[in-house]
Amino acid sequence: MATSPKLNAKIPDGPLEDKWTKYRSTVALVNPANKRKLEIIVVGTGLAGASAAATLAELGYSVKAFCFQDSARRAHSIAAQGGINAAKNYQNDGDSTYRLFYDTIKGGDYRAREGNVYRLAQVSASIIDQCVAQGVPFAREYGGLLSNRSFGGTQVQRTFYAAGQTGQQLLLGAYSGLQRQVGLGTVKMYSRHEMLDVVVIDGKCRGIIARNLVTGEVERHFGHAVLLCTGGYGNVFYLSTNAMGSNVTAAWKAHKKGAFFGNPCFTQIHPTCIPVSGDHQSKLTLMSESLRNDGRIWVPKKKDDNRPANQIPEDERDYYLERRYPAFGNLVPRDIASRAAKERCDAGYGVGTSKMAVYLDYSAAIQRYGKGEVNKLNIHDASAEKITELGKAVVKEKYGNLFDMYKQITGEDPYEVPMRIYPAVHYTMGGLWVDYNLMTTVPGLYALGEANFSDHGANRLGASALMQGLADGYFVIPYTIGAYLANEIRTNAIPTDHPAFVEAEKQVKDRISKLVSIKGKTSPEAFHKRLGKIMWDKCGMARNEAGLKEAISEIQALKKEFWSDVRVMGDVDEFNPELDKAGRVADFIELGELMCRDALNRNESCGGHFREEYQTEEGEALRDDENYMYVAAWEHAGESQWELHKEDLVYENIKIAQRSYK
Repeated sequence: MATSPKLNAKIPDGPLEDKWTKYRSTVALVNPANKRKLEIIVVGTGLAGASAAATLAELGYSVKAFCFQDSARRAHSIAAQGGINAAKNYQNDGDSTYRLFYDTIKGGDYRAREGNVYRLAQVSASIIDQCVAQGVPFAREYGGLLSNRSFGGTQVQRTFYAAGQTGQQLLLGAYSGLQRQVGLGTVKMYSRHEMLDVVVIDGKCRGIIARNLVTGEVERHFGHAVLLCTGGYGNVFYLSTNAMGSNVTAAWKAHKKGAFFGNPCFTQIHPTCIPVSGDHQSKLTLMSESLRNDGRIWVPKKKDDNRPANQIPEDERDYYLERRYPAFGNLVPRDIASRAAKERCDAGYGVGTSKMAVYLDYSAAIQRYGKGEVNKLNIHDASAEKITELGKAVVKEKYGNLFDMYKQITGEDPYEVPMRIYPAVHYTMGGLWVDYNLMTTVPGLYALGEANFSDHGANRLGASALMQGLADGYFVIPYTIGAYLANEIRTNAIPTDHPAFVEAEKQVKDRISKLVSIKGKTSPEAFHKRLGKIMWDKCGMARNEAGLKEAISEIQALKKEFWSDVRVMGDVDEFNPELDKAGRVADFIELGELMCRDALNRNESCGGHFREEYQTEEGEALRDDENYMYVAAWEHAGESQWELHKEDLVYENIKIAQRSYK
């Protein structure tokens, strides 16, 4: 097996720990006067986009930032609750840059690229310093040091947090930096604009076609480089923890213009979500993984036990993660925790009315914290009620907004009764293939954060999404983009009446007109829901050959029906969310087919990709390193046609082993 000649990861030579340092010292630079002549387009203004736009503008580049929301503050990044990883070793518990690197590679089931992941671990500490300087209110210990908590897949405490709203606080920090540059005039913000195509001239990305979502006007924008920071595609499953507006359109348009799509089938299922309550739901709600830091997960030992949780004695409870994985217990990685919950529910031990849930119990943590507070306050002979009261206060300080959110949604008080949780679609490890510079296979087109494939392998460890988004935006792209732009300083701004812009705009308008003109009977939402069911049932937590082949046929039929029967209300030249939705669903349908093809092609189980045919006797994922230790990079070759290119994954600094958390 050899890497495809069409793929060049551009990993620097030398020892792993020196690659990034050497790269930064030798990469081509653009002098300040020339930076002012170069225009960069940033699509998406979440953590990756806001941090990139702010940093590049501060360096002197002229930046255009596109946000399909009314404000960058509404990016889905705000929904990240639990924390952000960094190898600062404040706890003095054995953490290091190498250990963060190793945990990330192992957590991704040895399907991530060494060079990129080590760089991520290296810059992690700088992210925390940057955010503290911005005023992000991280939790602190009594002595003033920033506080850390545990997350799945690790045995050290390296996750920095701001209660249960870490993503929101980090985004506000990046947003403040972005708005400062907007105020200075170095960033021009285009809110309520959606990118609908990229413009390629002489093999290089030279701009985008965007639609003003308020007026319906289609616009042309030139850029010497384009950065896609548009998040993941979990909403292909319809029900997910993503914001309802999250979509794949920008990345998919880039894919159809030549950007290879990497590992599209690698989807993360989060184990800690509020269970589905009925067909009326349009999204699911995440309960932060940080809750597994102190909560214990269990099901009754007796099948179909309908007793209230508090009436089930301790010896009749199965703390199945602690039983199966004693070394990590409730802090196993997300893919393992998710499959274990599904296995218990499928076996008849599920709880709640649907029987598709397990308990997340905080009673033991409340008692433990309460006893600690009693000792701290020097209270002798404290009553059980007092211990409970003090314990609840500690839990409230750490996780209060999460508990309040659960109560508001379910009507149950998690301080009094265990939460009910079940796995749901969360993060997508797949995305546009990028090299070490974060450039796609289209020169001048970059992908940052969740929009690219690069750092997480087949499973993302908790608290590393925020880390990657900010690492890419603050500390990676400001260096790596110079390697490309240093050769573009003689390229003048290309007029947007260039034939490539005219043709790209025509294709966008033709597609919009076609969507509106079909006048069928079925709403875009209905098609999205049907696609989601196919994907969840046959390309979700478990996949098999027969189901994936069925899914591909069903999706192809769904696509044909969509383009003959979708009904888009309203007109083209106006504010029309139904039209926006229809375009995004059409892209999801095409992506869904590629995801199933990728899953069908990968005859192994690894991380979030679990093929039922490939598992150990104990039901764990069974990798095939000899045949599948590669990045699957798919090139679009026509309708329902793709060509597979492989990038070999080479591990020179870690020992490859079957993952074990026992």
